[in-house]
Amino acid sequence: MNRRSLIQSVGCATLLSGLAAPALAQTSRKTRLYRLENLHLRQGEQGNRVNQFLSSQMPLLAKHIPTLGVFTELIGPHIPTTVVLSGFSSFEEMETADDRIHKDSGYRSALEQMESGAEPPCDYADHVLLRATDFSPEIVPLKEKPKTPRVFELRTYHSPTERQLRLVHERFASAEIAIFHRSGVHPILYTDTLIGPDMPNLTYLIPFASLADREKAWDAFGADPEWVKVRAESVARGGQIVDRNSYRFLRPAAFSPIQ
Repeated sequence: MNRRSLIQSVGCATLLSGLAAPALAQTSRKTRLYRLENLHLRQGEQGNRVNQFLSSQMPLLAKHIPTLGVFTELIGPHIPTTVVLSGFSSFEEMETADDRIHKDSGYRSALEQMESGAEPPCDYADHVLLRATDFSPEIVPLKEKPKTPRVFELRTYHSPTERQLRLVHERFASAEIAIFHRSGVHPILYTDTLIGPDMPNLTYLIPFASLADREKAWDAFGADPEWVKVRAESVARGGQIVDRNSYRFLRPAAFSPIQ
């Protein structure tokens, strides 16, 4: 049995079952690991079933997961896709999360009901394990939900080597983030991929009020004189430390804690 048929046979349960985590123990807790789960759907009812399931379980999930977002992919390699981002302080917390969620009878019942349809809840699924960089902020929920849903850009920089990825880190930490902020680019997390495709790479997530605001911000960044200088210096030092970029655009579900 290949990986695709295996995932279909379990109805994505193994990925969806890992959404719960222990409660926030103290305000100093640091989110160090992020799990990015991609539930790739067919056109039709799969998206409604997955969203109904996640929406119905959100009180439970929000109680146990300090960092949680559920998104619909607007632009990306596979449409439709539901994307779930969850944050953990450690591998141990993530393992405990999976154990705790399986013990919740309401969750098990809802999962069984979702899987009882004529087709699996999703066509196939994959997940990426990410590690927060030293300069990554904690995700802080908005005090008020925006009247118009924001657009989130999931941006990945692929580096040829680990050495060049370290140079990407240095450039971000030294000058690039400050230029981001004054240009209107405000990422809410920065991560390296621990398990996933096209390693080594750095992935970060940026909210924008709209796609038009996104274009305006990136235009300002690209024209910033300091950025032009910083980029030239980094190329002179380490060559083309980012050999290609990839982008996905996400919109938060109405029930997502991250808005």
